[in-house]
Amino acid sequence: MPQIAIVHDNFAQMGGAERVAETIYEMFPGADLLSTLTVRERLSPALKNATIRNTWMQYLPAKSRFYRHYFCLYPFAVEGMDLRNYDLVISSCFGYAKGINTRTDATHICYCHTPPRWIWRYGDYSAREGFNPITRILLPPLLGGLRQWDIKASRKPDYFIANSEVVAGRIRGIYKRETVVIPPPIDVERFSVGVQVDDFYLVLSRLVPYKRIDLAIQACGRLGRRLVVIGEGPDRARLESLGGRGVTFLGRQPDAVVVEHLSRCAALVFTGEEDFGMAPLEANASGRPVIAYRGGGAIDNVIEGKTGLFFDFPSIASVEAAILEFERRSWQPAALRRHAESYSRQSFESRFLSFVNSVSGPSVTRAEQHVNA
Repeated sequence: MPQIAIVHDNFAQMGGAERVAETIYEMFPGADLLSTLTVRERLSPALKNATIRNTWMQYLPAKSRFYRHYFCLYPFAVEGMDLRNYDLVISSCFGYAKGINTRTDATHICYCHTPPRWIWRYGDYSAREGFNPITRILLPPLLGGLRQWDIKASRKPDYFIANSEVVAGRIRGIYKRETVVIPPPIDVERFSVGVQVDDFYLVLSRLVPYKRIDLAIQACGRLGRRLVVIGEGPDRARLESLGGRGVTFLGRQPDAVVVEHLSRCAALVFTGEEDFGMAPLEANASGRPVIAYRGGGAIDNVIEGKTGLFFDFPSIASVEAAILEFERRSWQPAALRRHAESYSRQSFESRFLSFVNSVSGPSVTRAEQHVNA
């Protein structure tokens, strides 16, 4: 059997990238899972119970709070990983993992969630994270060296996989590398089509400024529509100050509450620009349509007029117009569900394993047979 390693940037939170890394790891029984550092209490039950081999960064102080602040240390950590025993290495990368060193005869496949925003789209990233003026002045001089390292690191994978056409374009533009697009898996079985639909709109998101949840709040307020916001984050106080009596903030909620609200909402309002964005497909899996900003991964996974509607400008008026247009249309829950099923975990595994086998030879074909046994 081939020796296989799955390497993820860090397990400091549980988001879309971590769910993809978890899925890939589960596809290869017997593979080793490696990362720079892990905050285990934030992870899914499966990852909490997984054996994760971490680097020396695991012992840095207050890593759960300051893991982003250690950005200059990650290149040293990933380059220091010992991967000499592995025939196939799959890196799950939104930052640094593509820079690992492998044997010259090993195959390295990088599943790239995006080239790191803090390096290549700093203005966008600093606005998203709400950096203070001092940080905005001090940080850019440090990024020149990281850009050089990132370009060098981008030459190490044998193959790139992107999660969306938008990210594939960034990889071509920044790294000058070709890529295949395989969208991340949606756990369709978590969701079900509800029998009752209510009149509220739903936001399901981390509450940070770049998500532009303020647009949904103010548009619904001006139209007199109910809005439920599920999620937590540093922008909550400001957003609550914008909401009127028709806006309900539920904070972070368990999975059962999220699933229930997705199946009952009139529509999910998706105002941010994401590299892929799983929430619209989770709404579709629940039989509900999406009102989304026309940008990022939503362009790939929202079919206008069939699974949702777009608004073109990040403005209150543009969101209002989309809501009014949405209410003039009818939607077919079964069709929405079928669309989401095309992004299912089974579909992802089939496409991913097919690509791995096409580039890795017969030794990894045996790994696929093991997975499918």
